[in-house]
Order: sequence, then C-alpha cells, then structure tokens
Amino acid sequence: MKIRSCVGITKPSLLLVHSELPALTFHKTKLTWTSTLRFPSNYERTSGSVTRFHCSVAGRTGASTSVCSSSSKSNTVHLSRKQVKPSSLYSRPSLSNMKKERIANRAKVYEFLRVLGIIPDELDGLELPVTVEVMQERIDFLHKLGLTIEDINNYPLVLGCSVKKNMIPVLDYLGKLGVRKSTFTEFLRRYPQVLHASVVVDLAPVVKYLQGLDIKPNDIPRVLEKYPEVLGFKLEGTMSTSVAYLVGIGVSRREVGGVLTKYPEILGMRVGRVIKPFVEYLEGLGIPRLAIARLIEKRPHILGFGLEERVKPNLASLLEFNVRKASLPSIVAQYPEIIGIDLKPKLLGQRSLIQSIIDLEPEDFGTVVEKMPQIVSLSNTSMVKHADFLKGCGFSLQQVRSMVVECPQILALNLDIMKLSFDYFQMEMQRPLDDLVAFPAFFTYGLESTIKPRDKIVAKKGFKCSLSWLLNCSDEKFKERLNYDTIEMEEMETMPSFDMNSLMEPRSDESDSDYEEDSDDEYA
Repeated sequence: MKIRSCVGITKPSLLLVHSELPALTFHKTKLTWTSTLRFPSNYERTSGSVTRFHCSVAGRTGASTSVCSSSSKSNTVHLSRKQVKPSSLYSRPSLSNMKKERIANRAKVYEFLRVLGIIPDELDGLELPVTVEVMQERIDFLHKLGLTIEDINNYPLVLGCSVKKNMIPVLDYLGKLGVRKSTFTEFLRRYPQVLHASVVVDLAPVVKYLQGLDIKPNDIPRVLEKYPEVLGFKLEGTMSTSVAYLVGIGVSRREVGGVLTKYPEILGMRVGRVIKPFVEYLEGLGIPRLAIARLIEKRPHILGFGLEERVKPNLASLLEFNVRKASLPSIVAQYPEIIGIDLKPKLLGQRSLIQSIIDLEPEDFGTVVEKMPQIVSLSNTSMVKHADFLKGCGFSLQQVRSMVVECPQILALNLDIMKLSFDYFQMEMQRPLDDLVAFPAFFTYGLESTIKPRDKIVAKKGFKCSLSWLLNCSDEKFKERLNYDTIEMEEMETMPSFDMNSLMEPRSDESDSDYEEDSDDEYA
C-alpha cells in the first residue's frame, strides 16, 4: 500500500497537514477507502488551498489532487520547509523619526513661549512638556502665584517644573509650615529654585536643622519668608560655621535662635569674607569684642552693613563733621544703624536745619552727634517743635543752643511729658531757669518716679542742691547722699554719658523668651 500526502503551506505561518491512516474495511473482491479532510467554510479564503487524498491498496493506484487559490502562483508544494517573511500588524517609527518629531514639538513649544514674550534660549537641554497645552498649564499656574513674564524670564528654568509633581507638593509643604500664601509671590521671586526641590530630600532636613538652632517652630515660617534662600544651603556648610563663629566671639548660645530669627541672612554669610572682617574692624575701632557680641544679639542686621561700601565711608563722614575719632566707638555702640545708612546727606541736612533754628556752630554739631548720634535720623518737625517749646518757656536763643549742645536728647523727648516736668519745676520747685540751662537733662528723668520723690525728700531735710546732685545718680547713691551733713564738691557729678561697660554686662533678659521686633527708627 502506498500513501501519498501533500502539505499545504500558507502565510503568515506554516501549516503542515498530515493524513492519518483511516480504519480499513476488507472485501473479498475489492477494497476501497476514501478519506476527506474537512475544513471550516472560510478556510479556503484564509489558507488558500484544499487537499483531497485518494489511496488504493493491493495494486490500485492512489492520486492526490491539490486545488490552490487563485492568489497562489506556486506550482507544487513540497514537503521541504519554505521560509516566508511575515507581514507586520503595525509599523514602529524609527529612532530618527522619533527624534525629528521631538524636535518639531520642541520648536512648537519655543514658538509658543516667544509669542508670550518668554525667551527660551536657556531651556536647551531641559526636559520640557511635549505639547503646547501642558506648557500653557504651567505658565497659567505660575501666573496664579503672582509671577509675571518678567519673573519667568529672570529664571526660565522654572518652566521645567511639573505642576503636579513639583510645584504643588512644595507649596503645600510651605503652607503646612505656616508660610503665608500672601508671601508666595515674593518668596518665589527671590528663590524660584525651591520649586525644583524634593520635600523629603531637600526641604524637610533644612527645617529640622533650623529647629536645632533653637529657632522656635512658630518662627520658622517668618525665617523662611525673610530669607527663602536658606532652603538651598548645605547643612554642614556656611550655616554651621557662621553660627559657631558668633558663639565664639561671645554671642550667648541661648540667644542664637533669636538672632537668627531677627536676621536669618547670617546663615548665608561667609565667616572669612563677611563676619570676621566686620567684627575685627569694630574691635580695631575700640569696641571690645564682648560689646560687639551684645550689639549683634540686639541688632544682628548690622552684620549686613557692607564694610567697604558703608561702614568705613560713614565713619569717615563723621570725622568730616567735627566728630572726634575717640568718640566713634561710643557713637557706634549707641546707634549701630549710623554705620549702615546713607549718612553724609543726613549729616548735611541735619546740620543745616539745627543751624537755622538755634544758630548752632558747625563745631558744636559734632558734639551734638557724639552725645546723641540718633539725631541724624530725627525728623525735622520734631526738632522745630521742641526748639519752639523751649523758646516759649522763656529761654533765650543762646540758652536754647547751650541746652541742646549739653543735652541734645531734649530735641527728641515727648513734648507732653516735658510740659508737665517744666510746670512742676516752676510751680513746685520754684527754681530759676538758669538751673535748667545748667542741667537740661532734668527733662530726661521721670516726673513721678524720680523728680517728685527726691525733691520732696530734699525739701524736707532742708537741703539746697543742684539739679545734677539731685538727679544724676542711682537710687542707692541718692540714699547715701542723704546721710551727708554737707554737699561735697566731689559729689557733684558730670552730665550722664554713655558707658561702654554697661553694654558688656550680662543681659538681664537673657532667656528663651519669644522674639520681638526692634524698631530701627527710635527717634522718628
């Protein structure tokens, strides 16, 4: 028996059809069998061939006929395997096409930015949105934060920040810390790089470090609002060295938190370039290092006064206006702001004004500044009103000038309190005006706390003394004087003056008390 079979090969895969031997039925005279493979009705369309097999046994021939589809042009399908390239179900773009597409999309985004007025030159190499719509979303979000096109041009890299992945998480974190939303615009103008930061990796460790410097949690938001750049500093870099130096010169460790809360810019100052030269210059001027430490505790912003740009020129200006060099340390200690303001125009203006209202000599102006350096910031209206009040009390122009040179504070005191003190002086003490000319500091003492009690005690004892003997001493010293039978000349003290040693005494308020803002303009 011979069995022949044909194999039908179709695209896209190989289909091998083998006919298994069917069951045979034998007859005495003839044996015939037929086997037909059945396929689904649509198979012919898909596979392109139908094969029928005929076999004969015992000398009969078998034939096989293959009917191929009209689409097939091959003659005979052999049993040998034929390789045929399969057709793709989809087309994958080439790398070159993908690159061209990215370039085209970026060009569209750049053109969109240029239309808005944004210069995209610095954005090359930065990952940007592939569509104009996403870029529009980022710009709209930045506008809602208050940033303008000019702000974006100042730091165009902000356009590389995703709204959902970068901007919103950072702003939410700042808001939870207590940073006010009203400050976000200025915050981002000063430090837009914060939008690139990771809350966990970058921001949270800095906040924890600040708390470790004794900055109270409630003060952290104010510190960040004043100096947002601190969020970009390395923990063990400039921040740690600046604090260590200040403690080294005498700043109390317990005051560090308050100092940094008042002026967090210290955290970004380099010791060798800024802080140390400033401290050493003041020390060379004649201010003891411990006194400098106390000044920094109270007014840490003085460290921000440029040494070459402000401090040295201002001290030179004081010398030009007849201030003695020996008085410079006292002036700086009394009024540290004098080395940081635009001083020369103020000196010119104040000298001219005082000269016009009390005919003050230029040489005397230097003395006035030495005794009350705050006069350079005193308002013109205040000086005019006080001079008019003294003239109205009956003092001559010459007497007013003498009183101002002796005690320039009388140009800055509360006028209502001065009037009450003068009324008591005239009505109760019944002293001549010359006593006030000799001791104009009378107006600087409290009427109820000092003047009245001491005057009554002296009157009861029948003492006759000067105003200076009566007032220019501590309460303890005054009690000692009351035990004297006579008033000795050595007990007559000079006018009160600034004592540098008082600045170096331990602070009585040295504690962990909450920080309170100090007003820089004491004599406005």
